[in-house]
Amino acid sequence: MSGAAEAPLRGALRELRARLGVPEAFPDAVLAAAERAVAAPRLPGADATDIPFFTVDPPASVDLDQAAHLSRRAGGGYRVRYAIADVAAYVTPHGPLDAEAHRRVTTLYFPDEKVPLHPAAISEGAASLLPGRTRPALLWTVDLDADGRTESADVRRALVRSRAKLDYDGVQRAVDTGTAEEPLALLAEVGRLRERLEAERGGISLDVPEQEIVRSPDGGAYELAYRAPLPADGWNAQLSLLTGMAAARIMLDSGTGVLRTLPTAPDGAVGRLRRTARALRVDWPRHLPYATLVRSLDPRRPHHAAFLQECTTLLRGAGYTVFSGGRVPGPVTHAAVAAPYAHCTAPLRRLVDRYAGELCLAACADTAPPEWVLAALPELPGEMAEGARRANTVERACVDLVEAALLQDRVGEVFDAVVVDVHERRPAIGTVQLTAPAVVARVESTADPLPLGEHLRVRLTRADPTEATVLFAPA
Repeated sequence: MSGAAEAPLRGALRELRARLGVPEAFPDAVLAAAERAVAAPRLPGADATDIPFFTVDPPASVDLDQAAHLSRRAGGGYRVRYAIADVAAYVTPHGPLDAEAHRRVTTLYFPDEKVPLHPAAISEGAASLLPGRTRPALLWTVDLDADGRTESADVRRALVRSRAKLDYDGVQRAVDTGTAEEPLALLAEVGRLRERLEAERGGISLDVPEQEIVRSPDGGAYELAYRAPLPADGWNAQLSLLTGMAAARIMLDSGTGVLRTLPTAPDGAVGRLRRTARALRVDWPRHLPYATLVRSLDPRRPHHAAFLQECTTLLRGAGYTVFSGGRVPGPVTHAAVAAPYAHCTAPLRRLVDRYAGELCLAACADTAPPEWVLAALPELPGEMAEGARRANTVERACVDLVEAALLQDRVGEVFDAVVVDVHERRPAIGTVQLTAPAVVARVESTADPLPLGEHLRVRLTRADPTEATVLFAPA
């Protein structure tokens, strides 16, 4: 994308932020509160800086929420220590930082900038688990048996120090070449055991390549790329899932908590997915559970990739369930996790995690939850729902804008694509995925139904950055 092509994109991104009411610059009072908090944090008395933690994140990330250390237990099994950034060490309840976090709810990511939940002095500095820095943290200790099953879980405040900032490619390379030191090698070992247990309980992790907005190699323009998750992504995600499941169990046992829940897909949605499987010639025997089928698919095969894209429809409808006094309203399970689950491992980027962490700390210390936590619980589900809606809108709109900017000078050209979705009631309207550039966009046929899961030559008929619109037609 040329500099000239980027100009309308930058303008469109500014308009998008304005239309969505995205807060950008922090108010002076919030920045001043952040400076005071960084100068005088509430530090814990416990010291765990002797544990050689490491972080695994994208290379450019500096808002590091989690650090891990894994070891073998005497007599068999594993010990997972998982340090989570202690945002409450800096954010005073009902103060300017707290109020602003409730206004923002989540960190938002745009191609040209990040709109953080907390000021950078906290999220990218004093609270971030950067290597070589002593930081306050919520230190989880989860003991597993030899099969990776949880035997006990506990969380306490402590000072920690990360020794290394790793990325997914580097972790994968170290494990594959046998050069990983034991704590990192155990990430793969424990990750695989937890994936096996996930399959056993019927959990689902969709291995769908995602569109990413990236800078060109010279750093001068935006491009789109598909990123297929590495095994290392999955191993690292299993630690977060492990901790979230432990947190959910602790809160359920204590009688007060906030869970991340997802209802089981209704029969109609599963029936539609079975019809899609038949259309795509994906063999789905009646006796085979949906989760088992998903794990057997290869996203590199067009028919399977299209079906995996359709599978995401069964994962919609997630929300938050708040409970107290031991009374839990409705189901407590997250259908994709196939267990009770809580968001608690990303407090630098997501509001609810700070509250789940405080509830778990109180339960493990056998003390009453803080009043400021209990007072905020009733409003959290609504706040998080609005924050998630805005984050999803931002993510899709940014990709749409970059797609249109990339293609605006190529209207009339023909591309190779795969039909990954077809409108159930209007089969001449659907979605195609291009290989190069990495574009996923609407396609409309004037006559014949679109061939779901098949290769299709398509002609670009419209690409308008000002309206974030890209449209194809069969060639």
